[in-house]
Amino acid sequence: MIKYETAVIGGGPGGYIAAIRSAQLGKKTVIFEKRDMGGTCLNRGCIPTKTLLHSAELYAELGTAKKLGIRVDQYDFDYKKMAKRKDKVVKTLKSGVENLVQGHGAAAVNAEAVLVDAHTIKAGDELYEAENIILASGSVPANIPIPGADKPGVVNSDGVLSMETCPDSVVIVGGGVIGIEFATLFSDLGKKVTIIEMLPSILFGNEPDICCTMAGILTDRGVAIHTDAKVLEIQDGLTVKFEKDGAVMEAAGQMVIMAAGRRPDTAGLGLDAAGVETERGFVKTDAEMRTSVPNIYAIGDITGKMQLAHVATAQGIVAAHNAAGEHQHMNYDAVPGCIYSTPEIATVGLTEEKAVANGYEVKTGRFNVSGNGRSLAINCQDGFSKVVTDAKTGKILGCHLIAPHATEMIAEATLAIRQNLSVEQVGETIHAHPTVSEIIMEAAHDVENLCCHKI
Repeated sequence: MIKYETAVIGGGPGGYIAAIRSAQLGKKTVIFEKRDMGGTCLNRGCIPTKTLLHSAELYAELGTAKKLGIRVDQYDFDYKKMAKRKDKVVKTLKSGVENLVQGHGAAAVNAEAVLVDAHTIKAGDELYEAENIILASGSVPANIPIPGADKPGVVNSDGVLSMETCPDSVVIVGGGVIGIEFATLFSDLGKKVTIIEMLPSILFGNEPDICCTMAGILTDRGVAIHTDAKVLEIQDGLTVKFEKDGAVMEAAGQMVIMAAGRRPDTAGLGLDAAGVETERGFVKTDAEMRTSVPNIYAIGDITGKMQLAHVATAQGIVAAHNAAGEHQHMNYDAVPGCIYSTPEIATVGLTEEKAVANGYEVKTGRFNVSGNGRSLAINCQDGFSKVVTDAKTGKILGCHLIAPHATEMIAEATLAIRQNLSVEQVGETIHAHPTVSEIIMEAAHDVENLCCHKI
């Protein structure tokens, strides 16, 4: 039996970071990955999606070239080449992760790992013993129990990212983050897109103004959006029947994309054999990422906290330190969320509605992208920034952006919330001009009706 001090099951953005940090802390470490190092995010999620979205965005921008003073007589896209570039980016990053793990001294085993007991793992024909174990097996696309969901041409996110040809029309079941990113991808490529969402709005749970703004932007680009709609079945010819306002309606496409979230990948992990408790399929953890078994930790999507790669990474670092004998705790108060639509969406902290529900007396500030010089210069007039504050203390409770480069700018607001900064401190911070980031400063000024660029 091979012995280690720390064993990590799963090589995603939480697992491989946990393994590297554990090795950095001087622990003899092994990491098991049954598929590809880098996990879903790198191989079948974040990275390939954003790579394709970049190509689609550039293609869509060519349609505005004449307006920008650029003459483009003919242009088209080659989806197969887009897919090949996506694969190349993934391959490069995957190789980089493998080298990082090896370079930091952690052993890597490419095999499915199963818990035999609280200290023993079986992978292939080998048994491994570990003082501490970190579970990071991630998630898989959720199956939606809809008649016809198993028909050819009905795919989940994995299926979309593995194709080499572009459908002329798609019906997307689900208007959450995954659904909106795919809607952006195909609409930017000029394809017919229909979204069917059972909740009252797309991106439900985000700041309502953001949901409304993005719905308007997509509608203007020709995307058909049906909310408060229940899918009944998928018929031959890939016709999706759904019920809305008491009426039965239909939407047809060359492809139907099931984009209704993800579920924890814990089947066959051996949780029962090790005595690890679960709740609704997710592994129960405390603030130190420790499970019901003291020497076993869990991180990432299987914990049911927030299914975000950067949360898994943060959890992995906390778990690695605690497995090494320290006592670090996870804090979820300042976790940014990003949606790679056009324009981008990024949020952190509380929405105005949730802040009021939590008992705060709220003051907000808002600034439209249309008043920002850099945004107009790069041909974007849609979007805004919104800052939510505690009226009594001035503390920033939340920040919500729909704007160019929003996913890059949200770090400023995340740091402000993390460090308990006031809206006055953010407003007094000099922001470079001209930059899109000025919209955060302007919104901060607007909290006290002192925004100079707004009437």
